[in-house]
Amino acid sequence: MTYSLSGTMLLGTTAVSGTEASFKAINPATNASLEPAYATASKAQVEQACALAHAAFPIYRETGLEQRAAFLEACAEEIEAIGDALIERAMQETGLPRARLEGERGRTTGQLRLFAEVVREGSWLEARIDPARPERKPLPRSDLRQRHIGLGPVVVFGASNFPLAFSVAGGDTASALAAGCPVVVKAHNAHPGTSEYVGQALQRAVKRSGLPEGVFSLVFGAGNVAGTALVADPRIKAVGFTGSRGGGTALIQVAAARREPIPVYAEMSAINPVYLLPSALEARGAELGKAFVASLTMGAGQFCTNPGLVVAIEGPGLEAFEAAAVEAISQSEPGVMLTPGIAKAYQQGVEAQAAQAQVLGRGKSSSEPNRCQAGLFSVTAQTFLADEALQGEIFGSASTLVRCRDEAELLALTAALEGQLTATLHLDSEDKPLAARLLPELELKAGRILVNGWPTGVEVCHAMVHGGPYPATSDSRTTSVGTLAIRRFLRPVCYQDLPADLLPQAIADNNPLAIWRRIDGQLGKV
Repeated sequence: MTYSLSGTMLLGTTAVSGTEASFKAINPATNASLEPAYATASKAQVEQACALAHAAFPIYRETGLEQRAAFLEACAEEIEAIGDALIERAMQETGLPRARLEGERGRTTGQLRLFAEVVREGSWLEARIDPARPERKPLPRSDLRQRHIGLGPVVVFGASNFPLAFSVAGGDTASALAAGCPVVVKAHNAHPGTSEYVGQALQRAVKRSGLPEGVFSLVFGAGNVAGTALVADPRIKAVGFTGSRGGGTALIQVAAARREPIPVYAEMSAINPVYLLPSALEARGAELGKAFVASLTMGAGQFCTNPGLVVAIEGPGLEAFEAAAVEAISQSEPGVMLTPGIAKAYQQGVEAQAAQAQVLGRGKSSSEPNRCQAGLFSVTAQTFLADEALQGEIFGSASTLVRCRDEAELLALTAALEGQLTATLHLDSEDKPLAARLLPELELKAGRILVNGWPTGVEVCHAMVHGGPYPATSDSRTTSVGTLAIRRFLRPVCYQDLPADLLPQAIADNNPLAIWRRIDGQLGKV
């Protein structure tokens, strides 16, 4: 199949032009607009997408494990079949380099295939069987069996900073489809062409797999109208969102105000503190300074795990770190930011930070549009603790160094932090006692704790947690990356004394799916 852009939404198997205001993507490197124009969805078209998903759910949620896994693999194959046209369009719409986008495409297809493996393996069903015990005294026990089922149709909001891996066929979509939930994607308006290409790939995979058309739809929307309508629609049962704190909080409020409130799994805001412990800082302060700036400026700092806060105790090692970091940041090139809006917000953020903190260093500037001039700032721990605004995320290559007088001040600062996606410790053997004191507090603050590394870069695997307490995410019990993400879109159902011929396969006698099950508390394949 030849993939081409037509400026249309995808409602099930049909390409449909929106009937509301239209827009065009902008190449952030040049501010030039890109063809074609995309008209946005009307309320009726949003309702149609939700209705199709609702109609597909009873069939899709009971697809066999092999059919569903093969469908996820077909999604990956169809994305790859788009070829270089997908990468070239994504480069135009985001300003991101080819290598980054090719890697992101690999991550996107890789996580679809990983979830296919998860579906086939079947432990996500968490099948449990407690057989009847009619002879039990003083009361007999009924036959009790449990499995997990999909929640229902899910709305996924595409992210601005990952046009592939957190967008139309990204982690939220992959995990929802793996759970048996149809998905309606609201594409991000910064990369509509990229979204249409990937949407066409998923649409084709649905057809290839013989699934109901409502398993996947793609809509475009201007402002908050379409997004609010999607979350408010009574047929939608969960939401996946990656974006700003303001946007995520607004969706949470819409979901909570429904007649039937639904979960919103929103990844929002984090500054991802990096702790430079004294012995490590003394041993390799300059080396850490250079490595820190490399992480900070990667991708113009447009990562949710960007190291936006550095915490250290004053001393010679910190001076070496600071000198090396300032030198490195002064040589950093101004990267293209994803959208004019993001570039404007970044500039406003660094200006506000400069008014409250000491400016240690800035990167190279540029007269070209939407460039990110990196910034490094410094405050004392007392100043940081006294001004909550200093904890705000600046989305881009900006970070603040907080200078602590002693361990007590460092621990007090940690206790005052908001929820984070990550917390990083740079330590040597002599730092382990202090690290041991920090860890219990960091466990309450972050979803992932790193040692002697940098938070940018999130592995897609079974053990990964990409989440954290508010405002990092709206639900700290979940992750948006890794195979555990499937749990967001599942719920348990218990079956009591059902006749054998009515039991779902996951909890039927003789284990027809050959999956791991817990029977009378014992885990096995029986």
